[in-house]
Amino acid sequence: MSDAQSLPGQPRGGVLSGPATARAVNVLAPNPSAMTLDGTNTWIVSEPDSELAVVIDPGPLDDTHLQAVIDTAEKAGKRVALTLLTHGHPDHAEGAARFAELTCTHVRALDPALRLGDEGLAAGNVIRVGGLEMRVVATPGHTADSLCFHLPADRAVLTGDTILGRGTTVVAHPEGRLGDYLDSLRRLRSLTVDDGVHTVLPGHGPVLDDAQGAVEFYLAHRAHRLAQVETAVENGHRTVAEVVAHVYADVDRTLWPAAELSVRAQLEYLREHGLIERN
Repeated sequence: MSDAQSLPGQPRGGVLSGPATARAVNVLAPNPSAMTLDGTNTWIVSEPDSELAVVIDPGPLDDTHLQAVIDTAEKAGKRVALTLLTHGHPDHAEGAARFAELTCTHVRALDPALRLGDEGLAAGNVIRVGGLEMRVVATPGHTADSLCFHLPADRAVLTGDTILGRGTTVVAHPEGRLGDYLDSLRRLRSLTVDDGVHTVLPGHGPVLDDAQGAVEFYLAHRAHRLAQVETAVENGHRTVAEVVAHVYADVDRTLWPAAELSVRAQLEYLREHGLIERN
């Protein structure tokens, strides 16, 4: 068994840009970093025989990338008819207004501040464009406004930053809340169990072909980290910095600022549930 096969979620190898399912094509943004992995995945989603497409997360404000998204759609005989956002972080949403201008589309998002047009997004909404059907799934936790999009015809879910193609995501305290995030992961697990979802189309990193395995890994990872943080506090590590240095000692220090956000969320969760004392 190769290393890639042994990783949770069975990440696909090879080029990240390009077709991922019958209805979803990725255009990788040129913004790689420790936090964005290879870059932001901008998804073009459409029915194979339709001339209309939906774009999810245009990505950073980079005209070259935004034009590449439009060109990719047009080469496939598609016209972008709608823009959606999984959440408002700049690496996903900063280019949305410019992209809407280039494509003459509305932008729909949970956060009213990110919308361009009269319609927003809410849990349970069904997006229908050119025969395409996607269902909006509320998945707060990484941020308060995080959403996923269930694509039933491909048995897939577009997860933004809620589940990544590699590594694990940050619960971005104070906006992100761990209790909400755990509930969101359980909601995604129900899609894999009850609705047959098997493919994760993430906001960063490769496509995952074992959605249930990925969700179970994320839940187990969060439980493990929570236990580590609780033990660290019990052993006298009181400040956030002390907990990060103890729990994330084997993690690249460039990621410690992000780890600090998650530790703050974990400490808040433990206090709320009476597992550690409030300061």
